[in-house]
Amino acid sequence: MQIGYKLAAEGFGPAELIRQAKAAEQAGFDFVEISDHFHPWLDNQGHSPFAWTVLGAIAASTERIGMATGVTCPILRYHPAIVAQAAATMALVSDGRFTLGVGSGERLNEHVVGLEFPDAVRVRHDMLREAIEIIRLLWRGGYRSYSGRYLNLSDARIFDLPDELPVIAVAAGGPDAAEIAADLGDGLFATDADPAIVRRYRERGGEGPCYAEIPVAWARDEHTGARAALETTRWALTGWKVMSELPNPVNFAAAAATVREEDIRDHFTCGTDPAEYVRAVRTYADAGYDHLVLQNAGPDPDGFLGFYRDELDRELRASLAPAAN
Repeated sequence: MQIGYKLAAEGFGPAELIRQAKAAEQAGFDFVEISDHFHPWLDNQGHSPFAWTVLGAIAASTERIGMATGVTCPILRYHPAIVAQAAATMALVSDGRFTLGVGSGERLNEHVVGLEFPDAVRVRHDMLREAIEIIRLLWRGGYRSYSGRYLNLSDARIFDLPDELPVIAVAAGGPDAAEIAADLGDGLFATDADPAIVRRYRERGGEGPCYAEIPVAWARDEHTGARAALETTRWALTGWKVMSELPNPVNFAAAAATVREEDIRDHFTCGTDPAEYVRAVRTYADAGYDHLVLQNAGPDPDGFLGFYRDELDRELRASLAPAAN
């Protein structure tokens, strides 16, 4: 079981994200995960730096903590050849601490290059399959070409490859994507505590790590945490069908206009009670996830990191440890 810290790239600039990653390492987290977006979800979040530059700087300024994209979409904004090259380089500069999370993306980030984001989920999944096939083909070394229905590769070679290739964790919002994770990936990535997703992944033959994001909002009191999450992260309650389709932050502001503080409290663990955080994490662990990412939407990242270090880390790991025979 590993515990990760979500770098809120929509809420902080690159230097601050690097600082938080170093603090997360000192606080005892096993890995950090960063979203790979072009836009924030809401304009008032105010940031969205280039994830790969941030990751490279984190690799250079930390010693042991793992890093993951959560997640990169390799079908439009990036060609999968570029993702294959970037991930291979990250594996090298991090001494093997990098995991490539991939998914079929959101219109919010992918439409910016002027290509049509497919309306049909089936098409996006087929494109993702082709993208992963291209990445794996390039990681075999040598000059490679690929001719797919949606994506092509022409006589390309990655010259700098690590001895141990990165894990590819595939994002799944349902059973169909879980099958892609099992068929072509090395792991699973999800945001819902739905055991059916992990079950489908395992039934299909998936044996790798299962990542999940757990929404929390740390603050000195529950109300302050919930209000902060309402201000910046209410988009998370719109549901994946909405989240994947809207094109700009202004659309998410409109879609989430009716979200209330009570709704946030139902979705996020708020406040400072370690037992509540343990209970939330156990829900995901019981669903089969073993790489658990705390996604803090509270107003004080340093306060949360100190809380994790001093009050939560030991208690959380004890609750997740396998029972002795």
